Amino acid sequence: MKIKKDNKGFTLIELMIVVVIIGILASMAIPRFMAVSTRNKQSEAKLILKQIYTNQRTYRQQGTGYFIPTGPASAATPNVLMSIWVEIPTSSMYVYTINATANTFTATATSNLDDDATEDIWQIDNLGELVCISDDSQS
Repeated sequence: MKIKKDNKGFTLIELMIVVVIIGILASMAIPRFMAVSTRNKQSEAKLILKQIYTNQRTYRQQGTGYFIPTGPASAATPNVLMSIWVEIPTSSMYVYTINATANTFTATATSNLDDDATEDIWQIDNLGELVCISDDSQS
């Protein structure tokens, strides 16, 4: 008499191996995803700083110098830069400050994108040079 063995399903060892493989893949993927996500958030700062540069140049051509705001612009104070036609979105993660004189200006975007000790800081000046002072995606 033959005993028929019914081999449906997985053994505990097979399931444990699958769980370990998924854990290894997740441990490699999550840090990369976070870095890409942070770099995507930086595009907001680059876009608004370029807009500030362009509009500061236009403002200066219409008047006697660059626009000097009364304080920083952020999601909480989105209309601070309305004199140069820049409105900060309510979803903005950065705080924008402008240090200006009649002939020069430097606009700075600052944020802590991933809640660590490093801040993300971008600057553009009256020559249009956009530079990263501190990169939060590298920390």
